[in-house]
Amino acid sequence: MADIHDDKSGMHLLRHDVNNQLSNINLCLEQLKHEVVDQTEDYRFYLEAIAISCKKIQEILATKE
Repeated sequence: MADIHDDKSGMHLLRHDVNNQLSNINLCLEQLKHEVVDQTEDYRFYLEAIAISCKKIQEILATKE
């Protein structure tokens, strides 16, 4: 029984740590949107792709709780 509790605690900690890193990535993306003046279409595409991927990962983590 302790193993199951340890597994759940470990997964909770993993989700928490991954979400923290995703938050950092999202904050950096927002900064880049405002700091870079001459944004190319490719630049905006890559920022959006990263943001979408972060959101999908956050959704996956939320459904596993």
